[in-house]
Amino acid sequence: MSEITIGNYYPENSIIHRLDPRVKLFGTLVLIVLLFVINNFFAYGVMTLYLLAVVKASRVPFKKLLRGLRAILFILMFSIIINILLTNGHELFHIGSISITEEGLIKGAYMAVRLVYLVIGTSIMTLTTTPNDLSDGLEKSFGFLKSVKFPVHEIAMIMSLALRFVPTLMEETEKITKAQKARGADFESGNLINRAKSFIPILIPLFVSSIRRALDLATAMEARCYHGGNRTKMKPLKYERRDGVAYGIQFGFILLIVGLNLLVTIGGIHWLLPF
Repeated sequence: MSEITIGNYYPENSIIHRLDPRVKLFGTLVLIVLLFVINNFFAYGVMTLYLLAVVKASRVPFKKLLRGLRAILFILMFSIIINILLTNGHELFHIGSISITEEGLIKGAYMAVRLVYLVIGTSIMTLTTTPNDLSDGLEKSFGFLKSVKFPVHEIAMIMSLALRFVPTLMEETEKITKAQKARGADFESGNLINRAKSFIPILIPLFVSSIRRALDLATAMEARCYHGGNRTKMKPLKYERRDGVAYGIQFGFILLIVGLNLLVTIGGIHWLLPF
């Protein structure tokens, strides 16, 4: 749990760190959308090169990003198995009543790549953006909703606080687990139901400490006369030349991916399609 990267900030003086948070939020949104639009091998190759370039420019250790994938290992394996078992197509072999198809293997591989790239992309955003900058970026990006009385500032603050406390809760969970093991708790023996029940001594203290931390935070914010709404910024967000260049690269990336999809689909190059 200590290897979870989402919510952590990795201090570094890279070009990605210095970008406006609105640029990184837009880039993350573009990545998420394009991951589920891509339908050919060429586009996935371009996406791979793009992510590698962003990771290189961020100066975030690639091993740190890979360690963050441990948190979704179960979801990753579950998605692959489900796609392999439930996809019809050309049968390669079968085990009893279970049929393994070529289309299922390819679809499972594509789903795995999508999940891995999704985690890496969002991790880069949180690793290179402080919670305060992320909150300001969210508030600025959705500022147009203020005209319809939508609480943009409050929602942005809630999201930034949630991201900020993800690593704190993970650290607290690890401490409670070690304390319970020192008292003789066993979390690994027995059947699935018994192992689930054994986590109750972890969940109860974790909920209590989380509620206590939330109350302390609320008291601290009230003591500083925080009431939300329109607040001034000591360092207001301003676009610079590098942000314009980054937007240009992202729009070019969008056009390239969409163009590859259209080229493969309209051109009838079926061997490049996943299924």
